[in-house]
Amino acid sequence: MNLENRTIYIGDNLPVLRGTDSDSVDLVYLDPPFNSNEEYSAPIGGGAREVVFKDAFTLDDVDEVVVDRLITDGEPAGYVISAAGQAVGESTQAYLTYMWERLAELQRILKPDGSIYLHCDDTEAAWLKALMDAVFGRELYCNEIIWNRTSQHSRTKAFGRVADHLLFYGTKPINADAIAIPADPAYLEEWADGEDDRGRYRRSDLTGPGKSSGEAARPWRGYDPDARGRHWAVPRAEHMRTYGDWIVENVFPDYGFIAGIHDRLEALDAHDLIHWPQDPDGVPRLKRYVTGDETMTPASLWDDIRPIHNRSRERTGFPTQKPLELLRRVILASSNEGDMVLDPFCGCATACVAAEQLGRRWVGIDYSEKAGELVVKRLREGEDRIAIWAKDVQVLREPPERTDGLPPPLTKAELKAILYERQDGRCAVTGERLPMRLLELDRIIPGAHGGEYTLENTQLLCGWCNRTKGPRDMDYLRRRIAELEAVDGSSAPLPAD
Repeated sequence: MNLENRTIYIGDNLPVLRGTDSDSVDLVYLDPPFNSNEEYSAPIGGGAREVVFKDAFTLDDVDEVVVDRLITDGEPAGYVISAAGQAVGESTQAYLTYMWERLAELQRILKPDGSIYLHCDDTEAAWLKALMDAVFGRELYCNEIIWNRTSQHSRTKAFGRVADHLLFYGTKPINADAIAIPADPAYLEEWADGEDDRGRYRRSDLTGPGKSSGEAARPWRGYDPDARGRHWAVPRAEHMRTYGDWIVENVFPDYGFIAGIHDRLEALDAHDLIHWPQDPDGVPRLKRYVTGDETMTPASLWDDIRPIHNRSRERTGFPTQKPLELLRRVILASSNEGDMVLDPFCGCATACVAAEQLGRRWVGIDYSEKAGELVVKRLREGEDRIAIWAKDVQVLREPPERTDGLPPPLTKAELKAILYERQDGRCAVTGERLPMRLLELDRIIPGAHGGEYTLENTQLLCGWCNRTKGPRDMDYLRRRIAELEAVDGSSAPLPAD
């Protein structure tokens, strides 16, 4: 990839993103403007002094050609942005257009197994969710995490606004062990469903889904997991984390040395660690006792990470600063040591600091000149001090140049000109000849299914065909035309494929 570790780019993030190689980033966290129509400034004397910005958007802030092009080209995001403009107003339309340009680039540079977290408040959360669905695909949606960022405070007209939202999209599971938190006693009370002389326990599975071979598939004590489409999944001590240690320390010291699956089952049963149901056709289960060391994966409501206190050493005075613990959880959940983390709105570089502390590589982008200074200052002076100096961090003001060896993609205008000549100025479905301005660019395999704007995957359609097809495939359009032909007897030439 063409981004170097420990780099801060100063300036608009769009040129930097456009200059970044494809499939090169493991994790993106972005905390963009919220379109809150508020002005933010840092207090005098703070590390982020002189940082001022107004969080409001108008159509003057974006290229209106982009809006028109998105809608005309049948881009899924265009429908979202158009609907927002009609339903809410120009400010939201402008804001979503600004965000789309950046999200589209982030989708390109994110690795296929990468993850992205978009941090927002409830001002535009619903529209941002729809936009993220359009850009990344709803199938990649994982969670809308609610961060309870402050305590309750009174309002006269509505309920207190105390939470932010993190829209999480990705393909790989989170690293649950890395972000495990102590289990809630109330949860453990519900979790445990049995009790004996050793204490309370939960009956957990000794089998796993799917068939297997060898000893894992063979019956034991009359129970045949293979007949039920399952297999024995008896944990070894080293795979049981704290509970395995508890068995070794409190029940059976030699359990960790037993290799055979049936031998482990016999040992567990001999030490009364298996629950046998009264029903002879029931399933034997492992007794997992409440040991006091139980952990759980955080749910989608994060109310255990507090905001930065006014007197905290972590505080820089930067407007909208987020706590390090919040970014540490995101980075631990969705990246591994050595992975590349990108924050395109890095501000006081909280994500960069957290990434450095956790052994990740990182790149940040921000308009403010203070971003490069703050990341070094915070790493050297924070509670987890790291011997990093200004020379270790690059501060660049020119965007990178792509080095992934790919030719620059054809622009929409270039695609349209080539296709107009190739199709003899006709709609690819109806065959009607039209001026170029009345033909619209369409992705044959839609973006929601991974289709790109390439010459092989694009065609020109008349406005009616393009609107009817929308973000769907050609089969839908053919069925729709066939239905209309059956109703009114009209006919339209259809492509052979």
